[in-house]
Amino acid sequence: MIQVLTNNILPVFSILALGFLFGRIHLISREEATTLNRIAFLILQPALIYPLISNANIDLFYFDAIFLYGLCQIVVFLITFLLCLYVLKLDIIESWLLAMCTIFVNGLLYIWPISELIYGVDNNYPITALVIWDASIMFAFFIISTEFLSNRNSKIKPILLKLVKNPVLIAISLGVFANLFNFSTPEPVALAMKFSGAAAAPLTLLALGVILSFHSIIPTKSVSFVVIIKLLLLPFVVWAILKIGDRPEIWNNLTILNSAGPSGAMAFALAMLHKVNTDKIAPVIVWTSMLSLISLAYLA
Repeated sequence: MIQVLTNNILPVFSILALGFLFGRIHLISREEATTLNRIAFLILQPALIYPLISNANIDLFYFDAIFLYGLCQIVVFLITFLLCLYVLKLDIIESWLLAMCTIFVNGLLYIWPISELIYGVDNNYPITALVIWDASIMFAFFIISTEFLSNRNSKIKPILLKLVKNPVLIAISLGVFANLFNFSTPEPVALAMKFSGAAAAPLTLLALGVILSFHSIIPTKSVSFVVIIKLLLLPFVVWAILKIGDRPEIWNNLTILNSAGPSGAMAFALAMLHKVNTDKIAPVIVWTSMLSLISLAYLA
């Protein structure tokens, strides 16, 4: 457990912590980090997402595990959203993104590189499958739904045009198309995406750490509720529902490992993009990132 923590998990977490430190000592400003986050979100992440989806061998996927995981996400999301909306009395879009924090794990930028270090590329397919699920289905859903929620009084056509031009959605769509129709990406393009996509995770985590450093991380009642749901309820529900069906043990283990990961940075990125209050979302990401170190080391 200690070796996994020090050799595989902490090196990835250290980039987030380094950004937090640089923000606290004012080495990198919030404005600079916001620009880095936007670049990583709109340019580097599509370069990481496209090859991940287009090159995935879906014949190796156990779709029952993915379906059960998605079912758990829906249940936990609805519980959190209703809790935030009717018990904590938060507004709709903030409740929506806080609920997203409980089910959208930092898989692509955090769990995936950690599990690949531990299990190797050949045994990392459960995490790859869940990352593809989150990146292609869940992330696309939250990009679209948040766009509509933040522009509830706007006409539909401008919103649709904005979504059509979103680089992340374009990368997801092209990746699915390339996979389904066995399209081979030209080698120079694939090399360019591999080169730029490698920077997506560290740059996003660094920028996120800087931006989070400008927020208070003292856990309020709302933050505590969401953190507990993310770190305890989601893994428990996933563990319980995976009792259904039969599949290789590594699929169960890595699916539970993925569910125990910290809240994804995408909820924060969407909040920043749509100028939603991040005073609760930011501490949730900080606390789930810190507290998940122990649970991830244990489960891995």
